[in-house]
Amino acid sequence: MKDLVIVGAGGFAGETVAAVQALNEVTPTWRLLGFLDDDPALRGQCPYPDVPVLDGVDAAREMRTASVVVCVGNPRDYAARMRIVRRLGLPPERYATVVHPSAQVSAGCSVGPGSVLLAQVVLTAQVRIGAHVAVMPQVVLTHQDVVDEYVTIASGVRLGGGVRLARGAYVGAGALVREGLRIGSWSLVGMGSVVLHDIPPGEVWAGSPARYLRPATSSDELQESINR
Repeated sequence: MKDLVIVGAGGFAGETVAAVQALNEVTPTWRLLGFLDDDPALRGQCPYPDVPVLDGVDAAREMRTASVVVCVGNPRDYAARMRIVRRLGLPPERYATVVHPSAQVSAGCSVGPGSVLLAQVVLTAQVRIGAHVAVMPQVVLTHQDVVDEYVTIASGVRLGGGVRLARGAYVGAGALVREGLRIGSWSLVGMGSVVLHDIPPGEVWAGSPARYLRPATSSDELQESINR
């Protein structure tokens, strides 16, 4: 078993704990040491049973024998995972890939370092997932989909074949994306949306069918994060 620390101590981090525990019940893989979080009020606390907050985020650099997975980000700040990965500056081999044992990852599919696939995710055929991607429960990615780094796919999303989610995109819960489309980098698709057309970078689309709403939330801040 290898040592593992989870960066962040929120909801996504807790879901990752559950995935690690489920995986260990099938094949002992990870010795979960705890969380790293910059909130000093959490230090020494156990937001999830038997999993303490050990230290701040930067401690990951000193824990040289431990693998790391960064589990932060939400629709209001979905560039947070990228900022922390950049801040830590760790080589790719330091990052864990966590796949829940109920996920179905077909032969010929690939999942990058630092990515997390939660319960009942399905990758059907020749799906490529990049680094530091968050895939929530019951997502279905079909043939030849490509998911670039730092993407977040919320629960229940369905992608048709040949879809590309560009770097940092966020696809809300229950959204459906028609085959062959591209969701632009750092764009956000609202929950329950039905996407029938390509979405340019840095935009928010929602509805059925999905339509343009506005630039990405706090787009100036988002752009600053991307350029930082």
